[in-house]
Amino acid sequence: MPVQAEAARPSKLMEEPSEARLDAMNRPSSNKKIGLVHHLGHGNLGDDATLAAVTENIRSRWPGAAVIALTLNPVDTQERHGMPAYALRRDSKQPPQTYANDAPVPSRAGFKARVKGWFSQNKFLLAVLRTGNAVIIGRPKALMQEMSFLAESFRVIKSQDVLIVCGGGQLLDSWGGPWGFPYTLFKWIVLARLSGARCYFLNVGAGPLRHPLSKWFIKRALLLSEYVSFRDEDSRKLVQDLGYKGKAQSFPDCAYSLTVPAVRTSRGGGRVVGVSPMAYYDPRRCFDKDQSKYDGYIRSLALFSAWLLRDQHRLMLFSTDIWFDTQAIEDVKAGLRNDTLLGDERSVTSEPVTGIDDVLSQMAAMDYVITSRFHGVIFAHLMNKPVLAISPHPKVTTLMGELGLAEFCVDISGCDAEVLKKTFVRLESNSEDIKAHMAERVASYKVGLAAQFDALFDGESGVPMLEGAALG
Repeated sequence: MPVQAEAARPSKLMEEPSEARLDAMNRPSSNKKIGLVHHLGHGNLGDDATLAAVTENIRSRWPGAAVIALTLNPVDTQERHGMPAYALRRDSKQPPQTYANDAPVPSRAGFKARVKGWFSQNKFLLAVLRTGNAVIIGRPKALMQEMSFLAESFRVIKSQDVLIVCGGGQLLDSWGGPWGFPYTLFKWIVLARLSGARCYFLNVGAGPLRHPLSKWFIKRALLLSEYVSFRDEDSRKLVQDLGYKGKAQSFPDCAYSLTVPAVRTSRGGGRVVGVSPMAYYDPRRCFDKDQSKYDGYIRSLALFSAWLLRDQHRLMLFSTDIWFDTQAIEDVKAGLRNDTLLGDERSVTSEPVTGIDDVLSQMAAMDYVITSRFHGVIFAHLMNKPVLAISPHPKVTTLMGELGLAEFCVDISGCDAEVLKKTFVRLESNSEDIKAHMAERVASYKVGLAAQFDALFDGESGVPMLEGAALG
C-alpha cells in the first residue's frame, strides 16, 4: 500500500476560512453545489466514463446536490450527461467543428482570405503582416478575451461549494503546451479558492509535463487543493518529483466504479475478438505526425486480424473514441480487403458507437479484446474480457502491470503481426485464469473506490477523511 507524502505548509488561500467558505462548509449536503472539471467533449468515451462515474458516485451519496460540468464541449456534455455545462476554456464556448467524409468543413472566404491570398505571393510581406497582426492585434485581443472569460468563469464558480478535477489524464502538456491543460486547471483552481470553494483532484493521471511553466502551473494548482489523489503510482511520483510535497494518494481510475448497464451476452457462432485500432501518428489526427509509422501499425494490425479470421475467429472492429479513431478502423478494413486469402467478409463486423452504453454492449459480445486505449483496457476489465493491450503510452503499460497482466501488453512501436500472434495465443490459452484474476482485482478496486467516495462525501461535512490508498 503506497505511503502518503509529507504534508506541505498550507497556502495563504487555505490558512483562514473565509465567510463564504464557512457558509459552504455548513451547508447541508442536499443543497451542495458541485463543479466537475474535465477536458472532454471531443468523443473520447473514456473521459465521458470518468465524468459519469464521478457524477454517479456523488448523486448516490448526495441525492440533492446540484452538479455542473466544465468541459471543452458544453453542448455535447449537457446532452450526453444531462447536466448544466459551461465552457472550460474561452475557445470551447462553441461546439467543435463538425466533420463530413473525414474532411474539415471549410470556412467561408471573405475579405481577410482574399487579402491573405494576395500577400501570400510575397513571403516577406506575408511575414510582416503576420508579425504585425500578432503583436498589434492578436495578443492584446487575446488578453482582453481571456480577461472577459475569467470574469464569466468566476460568476459560474462563485456559487459552487466544491470543484473537482474528476479523473482522466489531465496533468499533461503534450496537447497545447503549458497554456493548454496546465493553465486551464490552474486558473479554475485559483478562481474556486478565491470564491471559497473546496478543490479536489480526484484520481488523475500525470505526464508528460516537460515545460517549466507547465510544472509551475500544476504544482501550484495541487498545493491550492484540499485533496489530491492519482490513478497510479507513476503519476504520483512524477508530480512529487516536480516538488509537490502535499499529501497524495493512489486509487484506481474513477471509471472502475462505473455501474455497468444490462447488456447482451456473447453471440454464438465462434470466438469473437474485438479489435480497436488507434490513430497512432496519423497525420490527419495527431500532433505527432508520421505517415510511415501509422502505415506500419495499420499494416501489422490488418495482418494480425487476417490471421485471426483464418484461425476461425470472428472479428469486431470497434472504438472507444467516437471521432479520433474512426479512420483507423476504415484503414484496417481496407487492409483486410487487400488480403487475397481473406474469406467470408461477414466474419468482420463494425457497428456505430454513440456513447458508453453502446461500446459496453458491443464488448459484452466479445470473447477477447485488443486495444491501445487506456480506457479501452479498463472497459475490458470491467466486462471481464481477456485483453491484449498495444501500448502507445506508459500509462497503458502501467495499468496492465498493476493488473498483473504485463505479459499481455505489447509496445506499439514494436507490434508486428508475429508478436501480436504469439501474445494472443498465450492470452487465449490462459483466458480462464486471466478472467478469474481480473474479476478479483476489479472487485477490490470497486471496494476501494467506494471507500474513497464515502470518505469524500461523508454525511453533511464532505471533509476528506482518507487514511490509506487502494492500489496494490
